[in-house]
Amino acid sequence: MNTADYLLQFPVDDDIALITPKEEYTYWNLKEAILALLDAFQSIGIIPGDRAGILGSNSLFWVAGYLAAMKLGAIAVPFATRLPQHELAGQIEQTGCKVLCVEKRLHQKYLSVFSGSLYLLDEEVLMMRCTNAWPVDSPEFDENQDAAWMLTSGTTAKPRVVRITHLNIQSNTDSIIQYLSLNRTERMMAILPFYYCFGTSLLHTYLRVGGSLVLGDTVGFPEKVLNLMEEKSCTGFAGVPTTFQMYLRNSTFPKRTLPKLQQIQQAGGKLPNVLIEELISSRQRAKIYIMYGQTEATARLSYLPPDRLMTKLGSIGRGMPGVKLMVMNEEGTDVKPGEVGEIVAWGKNISPGYLNEPEINAEKFIDGSLRTGDMATFDEDGYIYIVDRKSDFIKSYGNRVSSQEVEACILEIKEVVAVAVVGVPDPLRGEAIRAFVVLRSNANITKNMIINHCMWRLARYMVPRDVVFIQSLPTNQHGKVVKSELKKGEIS
Repeated sequence: MNTADYLLQFPVDDDIALITPKEEYTYWNLKEAILALLDAFQSIGIIPGDRAGILGSNSLFWVAGYLAAMKLGAIAVPFATRLPQHELAGQIEQTGCKVLCVEKRLHQKYLSVFSGSLYLLDEEVLMMRCTNAWPVDSPEFDENQDAAWMLTSGTTAKPRVVRITHLNIQSNTDSIIQYLSLNRTERMMAILPFYYCFGTSLLHTYLRVGGSLVLGDTVGFPEKVLNLMEEKSCTGFAGVPTTFQMYLRNSTFPKRTLPKLQQIQQAGGKLPNVLIEELISSRQRAKIYIMYGQTEATARLSYLPPDRLMTKLGSIGRGMPGVKLMVMNEEGTDVKPGEVGEIVAWGKNISPGYLNEPEINAEKFIDGSLRTGDMATFDEDGYIYIVDRKSDFIKSYGNRVSSQEVEACILEIKEVVAVAVVGVPDPLRGEAIRAFVVLRSNANITKNMIINHCMWRLARYMVPRDVVFIQSLPTNQHGKVVKSELKKGEIS
C-alpha cells in the first residue's frame, strides 16, 4: 500500500488532524490540500521516482507536500530550515530534486539557492481548489520502493542520504502504535520539526490512528508551548534530551498541572538519570516512555515501559515489536551481560542503506542488519544500557571515558541547565576532559565547585580538567548537541 493511503486509511474526514494557534484542519481539509499539491506536481511533469523537496516549518502545507509526493510515487526529501544557503544548495543538488515545496517566508533567505531548473511551489497552491477524486491505490504498488530520503544531521556540508521505503515507514509506524497503545483520542504537541525522523514518526503515528497534532514552531520559547498545550488540551508531549533539560530546569513545566497530559515520549539521545527522575517526579500522572532510535531505522528501535522506569533506570529498554536488538563485539559475536559491545538491529524498519554510499553501506548494513555505532551493555533481563557513541568516547590516562557518564554527574547539580563533555588533546592525559556548562540565570556556581563535585563522584581519570561556562550549547537542526563545534575551541 502507498504510505499516503496507509496513513489516511482509518481517520474520519470530519475529525481534526492538524491544529495551529489560529486554525484547525480536518482530515478532509488535509486530503484537499494533498490533492491540490498532487495536481500541481502532475501539471509540471513530476512522475514516480522524481524527488520532491520540502522546506518549511510544521504546517498543513508541509504535510500536504510530503504525502502528495508519496501518493504520486515520487520521493519526499525534507530539508531543515536552519541550513546555511550553501548547504541547502548542496543538498538539493545531492538529492536531485526537481521540485521544491517552500514556504513563501523562506524565499528571500534562500533566493540565491533556487536555480532556474528547480520548480518552486508555495502555500498559494493550496488555494487552488482541486475537484479530482482521491486516486485509487494500485494493488500492484511496490512497498519496497523509496518513499522518503532523510538527510542525516552531520556537521559536514554533505550529509548522508538515508533511503526510507514505504514498507519501512509502515512497519515502524505499526510497531510504535502497538507499544504506545495510541488511538484517535490522542493529541500530540508537535514541537519537533517534521524534517527530523523523530518528528516525522509523530506525524505518521498520529495520522494513522486518526488523532491530532498541535503544530508548535516555538522551540526556543517553552512558556508559549506550555500555554498552547494547555489551551489545546494536548495529551502527548515529545522531545529530545535538550528539550527536557530546558523544560525541567528553565521553565514552569515542573510546576504546571497540565491535567490532560497523559503520555511523554523521549528519544534522540540519552537523557541523564537525574533528569529522568525529575521528569517522573513532576509528571506523576503521565506515562513516560524512554525510547531509542536512528534515522537509519526509520525512527524507533526500542522502548522502556513506564512501569520499568525506576527498576531499569537509564535503560533504553528492549527491541520494540518487530525489532530484534543484540549487543555484539567487533567480531560479530554476542557479548555477555555486563560487557560492552555495539548495538545491532534487525527489522522491516531498517533502511536499505545510504544513497550512493556502497562502501559505507557494506560496513553498516550487513545481511539486513544495522550496525548502529552505539556502544552499550545489557543486564540479565535483556534490558540495554547505552554507554556512549563510538565517536564520543574520551581516552584519558589510557582509560576509555563515557562522556555521557561525566555529563550525568555534572547534571546532578540543580543549577546546571545543560552540559556537554568532550576530549581535547593533552600531553599528559592523552585527552583532557573539558565540560561546557549552561547555568540557570543568577546561579552561584563556580568552575571549581563543578570539578570538586566530580572528584567526589567519579574516578580521577574521569574528572574534567577544566569547565567552560557558555550561554547555550551548539545544536544541529534536530536539537542535538554538536560536539565537533565544541572541540574546535571556538565557543565562548
